[in-house]
Amino acid sequence: MPEGHVIHRLARMLTTEFAGQPVHVFSPQGVFASQAALLDGTVLERAEAFGKHLFIHFSAPSPERIVHIHLGLIGSLGFQAADRPLQGKVRLALSNDAQVAHLHGPQWCRLITEEEMAAATAKLGADPLRTDQDEKRAEMRARVLKSRRTVGSLLMDQGLYAGVGNIYRAETLFRLGIHPDVRGVDLEPAQVDAVWEDLVALMRAGEAAGRIDTVRPEHMPEAMGRAPRKDDHGGEVYVYRRAGLPCYVCGAEIQERVLEGRNLFWCPGCQGR
Repeated sequence: MPEGHVIHRLARMLTTEFAGQPVHVFSPQGVFASQAALLDGTVLERAEAFGKHLFIHFSAPSPERIVHIHLGLIGSLGFQAADRPLQGKVRLALSNDAQVAHLHGPQWCRLITEEEMAAATAKLGADPLRTDQDEKRAEMRARVLKSRRTVGSLLMDQGLYAGVGNIYRAETLFRLGIHPDVRGVDLEPAQVDAVWEDLVALMRAGEAAGRIDTVRPEHMPEAMGRAPRKDDHGGEVYVYRRAGLPCYVCGAEIQERVLEGRNLFWCPGCQGR
């Protein structure tokens, strides 16, 4: 499932390419055809992300004028030149004279109202990539520091950390030397703050680059004389999907186990209990 930086990057690309102009909205697959017809020819005002949720705002006269998309595990949103034919089962397409944005296989694609969007975002925690999160961040901080759940579990809770996924969880905890089994109630307030600040920095860099890089300069391939990482997710990481390999910092073997249905990675040398 794409992590939050991917959704924010898609929102930025949609806004850059389509905002402020009438857009042809259609559903080649037909599943979203009636909803698309209500938006066709209206102005795309903006797109924004909240966690792993994408919201596209239109100027349609109907109260239902926001497209709410969640990509889920297999969904994708791509861009191509307008003169190229669309491929595959496209749930939703947005087109102008130059570009087409095409949505495939989302977990959901809904047409909603402002009130429904407010209700959906109210359920989400603090998003490290948004600048309007002071209230949500304070609530998240208080809840984490009182929780008896492990920090490895808490970081995957979208009601606390919106947009954070498995990669950022593993990498932020490694970078800060925090074992994933430490309970929230046992964390220092400064550690909770440091986790947030590191997530902000890493996810901003990921949104800008379109890939996740968490390794510090002194541990990059050229600095260490090692081969670059080869993985579908791209980017240089410390522990994610590196089980059984030596840690770049201390040499200990990276560990892996399943926590709440997701693979958890950590270094026993750098992340003491």
